[in-house]
Amino acid sequence: MSHLIAPSVLSADFGNLQRDIELINSSDADWFHIDIMDGAFVPNISFGFPVLKSIQKYAKKPLDVHLMIVDPDRYTQLFKDAGADVLTVHIEACAHLHRSIQNIKALGMKAGVALNPHTSIHLLEDIIADVDLICLMSVNPGFGGQKFIENTYSKVSALKKLIIEKNSNALIEIDGGVDLNNYKKLLAAGADVLVAGNTVFGSNNPLQTITQLKQI
Repeated sequence: MSHLIAPSVLSADFGNLQRDIELINSSDADWFHIDIMDGAFVPNISFGFPVLKSIQKYAKKPLDVHLMIVDPDRYTQLFKDAGADVLTVHIEACAHLHRSIQNIKALGMKAGVALNPHTSIHLLEDIIADVDLICLMSVNPGFGGQKFIENTYSKVSALKKLIIEKNSNALIEIDGGVDLNNYKKLLAAGADVLVAGNTVFGSNNPLQTITQLKQI
């Protein structure tokens, strides 16, 4: 399978959101990556259900929804109703991770687990066969435009090894600081999905940038 590109809507122009959604629709991108932040789990607040439903209205590609919130289980059904195709929860925010994953999958969504930069992948050993995606944060979550954390490469390689050992089908997603200088090295380490925010929406030619990120 070729790797996937998921532009982060957090970096879009919210004054021209429909325009930017249509841009992604017409691009070589595969998913829309949508960060939901509550101001508690991370020190920032992003959009909620009304904006997500507006994105769903125009989006023609799957919605990859990343929950950076406390107690995400309260909202699983609501995110399904708002159009999420992939729903990712943070391992640090879930007291009963296996139950959270099962609830997501029971609603017909793909289930993902996200790890902050300091969190060890060994904590995934008992769950990795049950999930569809592992999102490795390559910056500290909460804000776009941060510097890429170099330790991510070795973390991706170790995670890929664990996935093979556990016979898991989980995709490895990288979120934070992905750009045209590091994406090939991430793919070589084993990444399957690349989230790109500022790299895409800050580009003079977003369509061309997405096409470049799709190249191996």
